[in-house]
Amino acid sequence: MREFAADPETTVHPQTVIEHFGSWNEAKRTAGLVPRRFARREELVGLLRDLGEELGRIPTAKDLDERRGSMPSKSLYWHTFGSLSSALREAGFDVPVGEERLERAVEQGAALARTLKRLPKFADWAEARREDDALMTEWQVYRMFDARRGAWSTFQFLIREQLLEEGVDVGSDGRLA
Repeated sequence: MREFAADPETTVHPQTVIEHFGSWNEAKRTAGLVPRRFARREELVGLLRDLGEELGRIPTAKDLDERRGSMPSKSLYWHTFGSLSSALREAGFDVPVGEERLERAVEQGAALARTLKRLPKFADWAEARREDDALMTEWQVYRMFDARRGAWSTFQFLIREQLLEEGVDVGSDGRLA
């Protein structure tokens, strides 16, 4: 509203707009815009779907930050839905939670290990993530293990177990046979 009032080409006072439409947010909705602070649940879900379609993947908090002027804030999603993950699920995105999230990371780790012919290191995962947005970030994986000492080794152990279950031999040095 401040930008509107400060625009020298504006011929109408913001209060006139509010009186005509009932609220500033209703005026924005009528104009086809979404209020960034007081958006309705269905508007927020629609914006996430549109963003996902534009990106060709599941939107992230970083994507929302990068579109600060045109998208509602991530905190609005958290306040409305309880978490960004919940908002994404409501928008129809496949967002894993808890144990399912860990299983998916281990499966992705096993696939990366087969490509590398060894268990992936933290830096390997970071590089693979730059190539494939479907992978969790290396820090998301790390935090699944409470970001404590030995977290990545624990992750490698789980990948090793997965590979052994699939009949892939893994040497003590982490190389795949």
